[in-house]
Amino acid sequence: MERRQVGTVKELYRYPVKSMLGERLGEFDATTDGVLGDRAWALIDQTDGRVMSAKKFRAMLDLRAIYDQPPLPESAVAPKIIFPDGHALFADDPSAAAALAELLKRKLSIARVEPAQNKRAGIDPATIFTGVGVSRIFPDLDETTLAPDFKLKRGTFFDSATVHVLATGTIAHMCTLVGAGAQIDARRFRPNIVVETPPDMAGFVEDGWLNGRLEIGESLRVISMEPALRCVMTTHPQEDLPRDPRVLRAAADYHRATVGVFASISYPGTVRVGDPVWLVV
Repeated sequence: MERRQVGTVKELYRYPVKSMLGERLGEFDATTDGVLGDRAWALIDQTDGRVMSAKKFRAMLDLRAIYDQPPLPESAVAPKIIFPDGHALFADDPSAAAALAELLKRKLSIARVEPAQNKRAGIDPATIFTGVGVSRIFPDLDETTLAPDFKLKRGTFFDSATVHVLATGTIAHMCTLVGAGAQIDARRFRPNIVVETPPDMAGFVEDGWLNGRLEIGESLRVISMEPALRCVMTTHPQEDLPRDPRVLRAAADYHRATVGVFASISYPGTVRVGDPVWLVV
């Protein structure tokens, strides 16, 4: 078994409400269920009962959710939701759902994650892989046969995995692939942990991690890494990043529409910016 350092923690992110902008942190605690407070809340479309996502409702990325106090495993700390005009409401404020419904033009409710839940998130098959097409990603399907929703990880609001890791080498490679005028940074991919990798680690860096585990900081262990499938979310405008369909096209053309890795946590810990990241294979 080999253990070698592959980088250091550059950035840490948590997204208190699914599909809203989140918060960049200096440190966070993570358990085998994921980063504490990550995607702990979501908007529910009252017309069909599905979890709402910026995959379908782009304007969700005009909203930001942050915690005023650190979330704890045993407490339901409600995040603050900041609206485009700067005013804010807590997720458990009775008026928050109505204000969000007016902004998003959808009847909705706000829900906190429950351990035994089995939720589905809605998508628009016609736009989920804009500029690439459904059949390019799933050869047996097209826009007319792809289901309008997908199953979330049981007991969570996660799409498929509890933690998402992305290397700076991969971000730089994507910048080159997208081409002139590309504005590529971690925010387009919504990771939890961004690893600063050495300049000699080029291309899609995480491909070299798939058969091993990452040891981050004093105790965190990241396992079961799989390439992270991308969709229209990577192309959406947010903050100072413009809309850019080339991002998804480049991922599809050069890497089967995957960027970074989705993974599980086998051992909990506190992670801090600057912590070493080791690969064990």
